[in-house]
Amino acid sequence: MFIVNPMPEQIAPDLAAELEKCEVATIGHVLHSGFVDPDIRAVLPGKRVAGTAVTLRIPHADSTLLHYLTAYVRPGDVVVIERCGDARHACWGGVITNAMKMAGVKAGVIDGPATDFSEIVRVDMPMWCRGPSPITTKLLGLEGALNVPVNVGGQTVSPGDAVLCDESGVVVLKPAEAPAVAARAIAMQEAEVVLLSRLAAGEKLPDISGARAMVEAKLLSA
Repeated sequence: MFIVNPMPEQIAPDLAAELEKCEVATIGHVLHSGFVDPDIRAVLPGKRVAGTAVTLRIPHADSTLLHYLTAYVRPGDVVVIERCGDARHACWGGVITNAMKMAGVKAGVIDGPATDFSEIVRVDMPMWCRGPSPITTKLLGLEGALNVPVNVGGQTVSPGDAVLCDESGVVVLKPAEAPAVAARAIAMQEAEVVLLSRLAAGEKLPDISGARAMVEAKLLSA
């Protein structure tokens, strides 16, 4: 059977823009949860995108609901797909890539493989997945669920969540919490610029970070 829920409220464009200033790895200094399995990796290097999670659960070889979704996605959406452990069938290929790009979708995140990577590169469609597969899904018309909570890379993603993706991975944030996380990450990145300038001026990292004092205090007390 199919479950089709309404499209979620989108995060504000200003919030998406603030998140896109943040490195996912910087948020990794702030949070311990919200990150998908690092084996879900970027197909295109150097991309950083943030948007609204539109969630999809499509088990086994049936991608009918993904085709259906291409008529309803909006600019600013990130399509997040649970594959229920199917590591064999690629649900996302060249046609889906083009349809999603034309609709303004910012990225796809798949807990499984994709295919037609050359088309993903040609169209410049940011994509995070578990690698390529030549075996594709089919239009079987059997089942799927749209805009329900999904599990992608060990992370629960709800429709309407804020999703940030870059070369380091994917993090999922609740929209109400995302502004504070973004502000803290941006401040850390600005502080890092200052730290690098101090290193360039000749200071040593353990003196700046306090690591030298910690180690030497332990050595003295031993």
